[in-house]
Amino acid sequence: MSGHSKWANIKHRKAAADAKKGKLFSALSKEIIIAAKQGGGNPETNPRLRAAIERAREANMPKENIERAIKRGTGEIPGVAYEEVTYEGYGPGGVAIMVEVVTDNKNRTASEIRRIFTKHGGSLGEAGCVAWIFEEKGSIFIDKESIKDEDQLISDALEAGAEDIQITSDSAEIITDPQSFSEVKEKLQEKGYKITQAEVTKVPKNVVPIDGPDAEKLLKLMEELEEHDDVQKTYANFDIPDEILQALS
Repeated sequence: MSGHSKWANIKHRKAAADAKKGKLFSALSKEIIIAAKQGGGNPETNPRLRAAIERAREANMPKENIERAIKRGTGEIPGVAYEEVTYEGYGPGGVAIMVEVVTDNKNRTASEIRRIFTKHGGSLGEAGCVAWIFEEKGSIFIDKESIKDEDQLISDALEAGAEDIQITSDSAEIITDPQSFSEVKEKLQEKGYKITQAEVTKVPKNVVPIDGPDAEKLLKLMEELEEHDDVQKTYANFDIPDEILQALS
């Protein structure tokens, strides 16, 4: 898939740092709560909950935290009433941005997200203004140390049902159709590949080239959005040259 956003790769490299900050566990707990609230507390019959639990386990989230989040979602134990909201807008250079949040106060969160956009030269838009640019895909990152032969990885991934494989100097990402995501992931694990991150995400259909001052402003905007306590996921369709990314990171 030509033009897959580099933001996915940047976030992947920062995952360890996010875990240390404690934000990862908070985001995973909220996802489990919402999944259990909407589809019930049985992961066997609730695919979203099953995926959320798998991500929590991969992040070494304690079992009791997972169980408590499920019970909060099903109402077995009292907790904060969360709801999902998606914000859409534009960053410097006209980059399309989507922000998924889970919040207990929509008015407060909307005001804070709007402030972050404005602070960094962006603007919050109406619902649907950029959603059409993105499509749902499965994203599977492979630990490069577990790849003995890149050509073999490509062959194995395509055989498993992958749509695209993107290999860079420090990462390997497998793109799948959302429906075949779990099957592709399992087949790659059976082949001995170590998966460092896997989720159903949103991938842009086209990208906007960004460099110069806009690139720096855009990355600061995306990073501040990511650091917001209510933000679960962010998506963007920028393409910043590697040399600029390295200088800014």
